[in-house]
Amino acid sequence: MTKQKSPDKNLQNVAKDLDTDAVNSHNAQQIQQKVNDHRHQDALNHDGN
Repeated sequence: MTKQKSPDKNLQNVAKDLDTDAVNSHNAQQIQQKVNDHRHQDALNHDGN
């Protein structure tokens, strides 16, 4: 097992996204759509293997 010298990049991105506050309902929808798109792409990448 290798030793990790820096924080996990995925965790850094999640923390950054959680710190983001929506300005209005449209912005909140855009943020949620980005999350949904990432989940969908992740599902496609792991499907069929």
